[in-house]
Amino acid sequence: MSRTVLHPRLAPRRSAVRGTTWWGKAWVRAVDEAAYAEAELVAARVLARSGHVGQITTEPGRFVASVEDRRGLWTVEGTIPVLDPADVDALVETVAAESGRIAALLAGDLPHGLVEHAEEAGVELLPYGAELGSSCTCDHWTDPCVHALAVLHQLAWLVDADPFLLLQLRGLPRDDLLGRLHARSAAPDTDDEPDLEAAVEAALYAARLLGEDG
Repeated sequence: MSRTVLHPRLAPRRSAVRGTTWWGKAWVRAVDEAAYAEAELVAARVLARSGHVGQITTEPGRFVASVEDRRGLWTVEGTIPVLDPADVDALVETVAAESGRIAALLAGDLPHGLVEHAEEAGVELLPYGAELGSSCTCDHWTDPCVHALAVLHQLAWLVDADPFLLLQLRGLPRDDLLGRLHARSAAPDTDDEPDLEAAVEAALYAARLLGEDG
């Protein structure tokens, strides 16, 4: 995942999906915490399922999307705090501490142990409500407004499918993480397990193939 990603527009959904993974549900809890009232959450869920949210662009610390409702077309910009350099270093070390962690991330899983050990090192991956900043071109007086909440709900679906998105928003995109792990595993006198190096090499090779296809 590069530093800026334009995600495909999500198709309408018939039923409310409030996170299918444990980390997706944690993201939804943060969205619930950020909302001003339950009625706005209900309206946002309907809007998120309706197919009226445009493509979401994400980059470290920021996301942008357009949202259409019966009153017009609006632009939502949101923020989430990025990790400082020391926390990024600690997160890379946490991922590298067990070789199975990078393989799990590449398979679309976010291990509990990774998040718990990161928290022990002082690194918070999963956001809480007050961290989810937003602004919208609509004239609604609450922050986040219904449009922003709808985008945040769709971000939960994207994070569900790819935990690397969570890392990207926190300031450590997939390619940066893989590059740092590769450099770490290639360093002299490293104690890394061979399967960590193999997993990183496989990921880098797959990324190169995707780049060539694009």
